[in-house]
Amino acid sequence: MKKVFSKTCSLKWLFLCVLGIVVASCITVQRHVSAEGQTKYSKDFFDSAETIKIKDPLAVVLGAMDKGEVFTFTYADAVKFAGHSCPAVAGAYKSTQLALKALYGEEVPVRGNIKVTFKGGVDYKVNGPISQVVTLITGASAESGFKGLGPAGKYGRYNLMAFNKDISPDPKAICSMIFQRADSGKKIEVTYSVEPVLASERMDKLMPLVISGKASEDESKEFGNLWQERVKTILLSPPEGAFIVKELKD
Repeated sequence: MKKVFSKTCSLKWLFLCVLGIVVASCITVQRHVSAEGQTKYSKDFFDSAETIKIKDPLAVVLGAMDKGEVFTFTYADAVKFAGHSCPAVAGAYKSTQLALKALYGEEVPVRGNIKVTFKGGVDYKVNGPISQVVTLITGASAESGFKGLGPAGKYGRYNLMAFNKDISPDPKAICSMIFQRADSGKKIEVTYSVEPVLASERMDKLMPLVISGKASEDESKEFGNLWQERVKTILLSPPEGAFIVKELKD
């Protein structure tokens, strides 16, 4: 009897072990398949930077997501959209993040409910590239944007972004943007300056070599690493003065 019991226990233990191996293998295969379907970045902080969550009523109406769900934007999304990672892309992402926090507090921001006005024209410094990242996240667009549903243009986005040529930001700043809630009228101005974010002197020596194609493989890699270290600082630990956020009162 004891032998039968022992044999039964052994068979059960063997079965559980085999089952565990099969499950673990399935999980490993699934992870491998998922990893192969994702963009592989050279820097971990692209995905570790704080995300931006925003709901979009239009996405719900057209069946892209269920009510109560939100879009989650990462810095990696901005990198993918721009095709590169630089202080302008990082500044655009961080500025938008800070503006939405100031506009909505603990509420979830609403995509399509945000107007954005840039100080200076679209061709002022890097207003153009920065505005594209802002559009990606907020939905706010100029004349090329979505016209809306039906004759009334409900959920329209094409008239939510503007460039004021008559007002220029501080010359030392990269850009200055005014974010406004369409429902409450609350306005937040974010001024972004890259000057406080120190750059390695080594970059100045390497850049001409990289641009001319004369840099060695090691020099090119060093330049890229130094470049991204500055971007990382902007996203994760911006120094005082890099972003100035203030509420505007009419």
